[in-house]
Amino acid sequence: MGLLIEHQLNGTEVYEELFELVMQKTLEQLGLDRQVEVSLLLTDNEGICRLNHEYRGMNSYTDVLSFPLLELDPFDREAWLKEIDNNLLPGTNEVMLGDIVISMEMAAKQAEEYGHSLERELGFLMVHGLLHILGYDHEQGSEHESVMDELQEEILDKLNLARL
Repeated sequence: MGLLIEHQLNGTEVYEELFELVMQKTLEQLGLDRQVEVSLLLTDNEGICRLNHEYRGMNSYTDVLSFPLLELDPFDREAWLKEIDNNLLPGTNEVMLGDIVISMEMAAKQAEEYGHSLERELGFLMVHGLLHILGYDHEQGSEHESVMDELQEEILDKLNLARL
């Protein structure tokens, strides 16, 4: 399992272990035993706004962006695993899933608004981003949204990052 983290802000290195643990638990919860690679960029509101504008045409801040490299359908497990296996890199047997960007500034603001720890908010944003690059999309309707919500809460509970 590979998590490549780029820090655009000082002090974010302390969360590397949290992000790695969240990724591990998410893959375990989904029963995905393949070697995967994900890149994570930790930035501020200005940085995520710039990316949101460039890639989504939205000139606004957001908390997390996900850029999947594969088109995956998690509701068809056989096809989901086949697509992952078809994209294993020769020699490494790893699959590159995509990129996640988190605004540390937005995460801190939301943690304060929701009355929970920054770790809980970062864990939530990481799970949310991972689920998106694994094909889950709450914007595809209520079934997708409820499955995604349930998975997020189950994973965060297992990490002792449940809502207060």
